[in-house]
Amino acid sequence: MTGPLEAFLEALNSGEEAAEHAAQDFARLPVSERLAALDDLTGLLAHPQPDRRWWAVRLLSEVPPEAALPPLLSALQDTDASVRQCAALGLRQRPDPSAVFPLIAALEDADMLTAQLAGQALTAIGPPAVEPLIACLPSLPPRSRPLGVRALAEARDPRAIPALFAALEDDSLLVEYWANEGLERLGVGMVFFAP
Repeated sequence: MTGPLEAFLEALNSGEEAAEHAAQDFARLPVSERLAALDDLTGLLAHPQPDRRWWAVRLLSEVPPEAALPPLLSALQDTDASVRQCAALGLRQRPDPSAVFPLIAALEDADMLTAQLAGQALTAIGPPAVEPLIACLPSLPPRSRPLGVRALAEARDPRAIPALFAALEDDSLLVEYWANEGLERLGVGMVFFAP
């Protein structure tokens, strides 16, 4: 293990507060030193203790996105919900268009917080997520559809207008709410037709 990572693991043994301070110290290291810890951090993703995997993801979120993306996407598939949540949060903080399809899949995560964070990460990615979101909306299960429509609504992209209008017909009040919200944000209010 590299020096900074050894120091972090030592702090982790002292409790969460010490570990968070060490994580913040890690984030302040020069990029080259954070990158030097990448292999060790990626190796920690296989640790049998979910807590260690969570902290590995927490530190990976401080590594430059182009290097951290593959292990963060891997952590999005972890068996522990808290690790998946941390990965989705890391992807939200460092949005990357390469993560769009894995994040769309995470909208269906059994853990609702992971699914919500995935939706927020898609919003953070912005325009590159819009077309894939539009394409996947009809196939999303009912519990995930509000998250997809919300991500589209928050994107404020005119390409989403037809999908948002179609979502107004959904049985879910949440889907209808976010479709209306998205249309209003785009300046397309409700249109009423005379009978």
